[in-house]
Amino acid sequence: MSVIHTDPPADGALIALRHGCVTRSGRRILDNVDFSIDRGEIVTLIGPNGAGKSTLVKVALGLERMDSGVIWRAPGLKVGYQPQKYSLDPALPLTVRRLVTLNTAAPDGKIPDGKIPEGKVNDTLALFRLERLVNADIHTLSGGELQRAMLARAFLRAPDLLVLDEPSQNLDVGGTIEIYRIIAEVRKAARCAVLVVSHDLNVVMAATDKVYCLNTHLCCSGPPEDVGRHKAFLDLFGAAAAKTLAIYPHHHDHEHAPDGSVAPHDHAHGHDHHHHGHHHD
Repeated sequence: MSVIHTDPPADGALIALRHGCVTRSGRRILDNVDFSIDRGEIVTLIGPNGAGKSTLVKVALGLERMDSGVIWRAPGLKVGYQPQKYSLDPALPLTVRRLVTLNTAAPDGKIPDGKIPEGKVNDTLALFRLERLVNADIHTLSGGELQRAMLARAFLRAPDLLVLDEPSQNLDVGGTIEIYRIIAEVRKAARCAVLVVSHDLNVVMAATDKVYCLNTHLCCSGPPEDVGRHKAFLDLFGAAAAKTLAIYPHHHDHEHAPDGSVAPHDHAHGHDHHHHGHHHD
């Protein structure tokens, strides 16, 4: 049986799952999975369709029970969730401001819907580049604009953890870049953790702290560049996928040996450095 662990596993942890197993209709969905998210951390969960990603998220958030394993969640954990799909009635007149504040409880839970302080609403709209669209009808928005509005709605709940299911779905390259730039800014501004769930390797963003590669069991995990070199990842997605991950370089002060171990970087060899959002201390 699953167990809710009462003692925090580490300072700053929001969720920690150990040896999680889920079986449904005789099929193993999650097999001995370890998973964790720390406060202020960006985590990307990748895997093919049917890998168990949605089940893992539901287990982590307490929406589904495990058959066995141990899980811990921070007391009072507040979660903002953006689903993969959402339906907006085309006959319903709705402005961006109203969408963002609709059914959104205030952070302290005491202010009625629609009564969130105006300054907080305006700051949130500005953070998501929506200040010029506050009175626009949502049905006139581009895909990227609507995605930002839905993100703002989730963020306005002042979550400890923002869960984004396929956030770049149906966006072009420019829209995807903009969404992930904003996500990185949100993490910096609010210190909330962000969990990005995707089957598309292109969304592994430069600011990601950890990548979990799932295919029922946990194939591999770690910084994006380490996952991209891992044999289990290459077996699952192929060498072309590793090249996709490699478009998110980082500043090296170490080198990876052929066996995957990490060795200090020898500056005397004149190895080129790539400056991007990911840095190893």
